[in-house]
Amino acid sequence: MNICIYGAASDDIADVFKKDGELLGEKLARRGHGLVFGGGSAGLMGAVARGASRGDGHIISIAPSFFDVDGVLYAECDEYIFTETMRERKQKMEDLSEGFIITPGGIGTFDEFFEIFTLRQLGRHQKPIAILNTDGYYDDLLAMLRHTAKLNFMDSRNMELFFASEDVDQLLDYIENPPHIQFDIKKLRRIEKDT
Repeated sequence: MNICIYGAASDDIADVFKKDGELLGEKLARRGHGLVFGGGSAGLMGAVARGASRGDGHIISIAPSFFDVDGVLYAECDEYIFTETMRERKQKMEDLSEGFIITPGGIGTFDEFFEIFTLRQLGRHQKPIAILNTDGYYDDLLAMLRHTAKLNFMDSRNMELFFASEDVDQLLDYIENPPHIQFDIKKLRRIEKDT
């Protein structure tokens, strides 16, 4: 199974995040999964790729061609796929992956999470989504989503469309064996009311 990992490109982050990223990449690879990621050599992208390399995993880098400059891309990938735009990059990552894990990151990572989450809610894919919540990084985001549901801006059942944990093994277990979730999309999107 190819698993897409989203995460920070910045190296100016605490070591605890990089350590968890490397652990995730290594365990993913040792379980026999391929890594699909944004290709970066720094931050959590680089950490996950280094871990996957250590675990002898197959690594697919997907990056816009303007990232192909010295030092930006991880040098030990098995495949390099270049796109013209960031939007094409996200689509290619989605197409090549059978599950998604969001690690700590900034606005680019938030964008990737919300797009893949929205597409799941719209019924455009049925692939599992998990969040690595290292050191409680995503606690506030999860609280915001619960608040959104509480005020009826989304159905609370949307929270069942992903799994969040600080534990790497729990995340991989979830991706490998996701619960069967079947909602009426119209009810989930509040187009139709429950009867």
